[in-house]
Amino acid sequence: MTDLHFDRDFDVRPGEAVAISPLVRRVLANNPSPFTFKGTSTFIVGRGQVAVIDPGPDDDAHLDALLHAVRGETVTHILVTHSHADHSPLTAKLQKATGARTHAYGAVAPTGEAGLRLDSSIDHYFDPDIRLGDRDTLTGPGWSLESVFTPGHMSNHMCFALKEEKALFAGDHVMAWATSVIAPPDGDMGQYFASLRKLLDRDDDIYFPSHGPSKRNPLPLVRGYLAHRKMREAAIHARVAQGARTIPEIVAAIYADVDPKLHAAAALSTRAHLDHLVEQGKLHVTDNTYTAAAP
Repeated sequence: MTDLHFDRDFDVRPGEAVAISPLVRRVLANNPSPFTFKGTSTFIVGRGQVAVIDPGPDDDAHLDALLHAVRGETVTHILVTHSHADHSPLTAKLQKATGARTHAYGAVAPTGEAGLRLDSSIDHYFDPDIRLGDRDTLTGPGWSLESVFTPGHMSNHMCFALKEEKALFAGDHVMAWATSVIAPPDGDMGQYFASLRKLLDRDDDIYFPSHGPSKRNPLPLVRGYLAHRKMREAAIHARVAQGARTIPEIVAAIYADVDPKLHAAAALSTRAHLDHLVEQGKLHVTDNTYTAAAP
């Protein structure tokens, strides 16, 4: 059993700038899907001179909503948690409209690997002006944001901590509405486990994920994520030990109660778990066929 309880109470209207704390406003993009829930949240930090986190998908209506939300203010920083297509593509247009420089961990290197992945999921054009390392700090009047490098969901995934409110902009690393998809080749389950454990050493009071509602007292959720992933990995290992050899066989058995529309995403996370088990020496793989290692 895991202590993982999802919160899907998120009655938010796209395009409206809503203050969710003294220093933070949220504007929801109108891009709902099985992977984005109600849409991608863009966050505006500060007043007067502000930072924008995750401009979102290439959507002119969302750009108009963001520019309306910051009218009379100056956007000094644009931050991107990671370069999935629902987070970073609008960055270029927002930068052109505001003149702000872009900040993120970096671009994603092409892998050249075909096969399982979310179609068109990565923004390969995104490359920030300023590349951030772990624990770099950006500041404005009354606010400071510290970068927290959290690879796993993507190799360039980065959270941002708002020190004044002990808040963490968690991107897709930890969400309250659902688990995060880990999609190889750029997603890495071993890195994801390590990045979850990294959050356990922090004392954030609240998470602002990019999808779904905020989460106060977030560490039980992080522990639930870890327990869930460990349980899922153990189930996958057991299924291979029992004779399953391919990803479709494993997904059909383990995700039988999941909406078939989500089986493609389940296959991606299954592949990530299998890769992690191979890295640990618990499984062998040859031509995409998996077998259990000798005890």
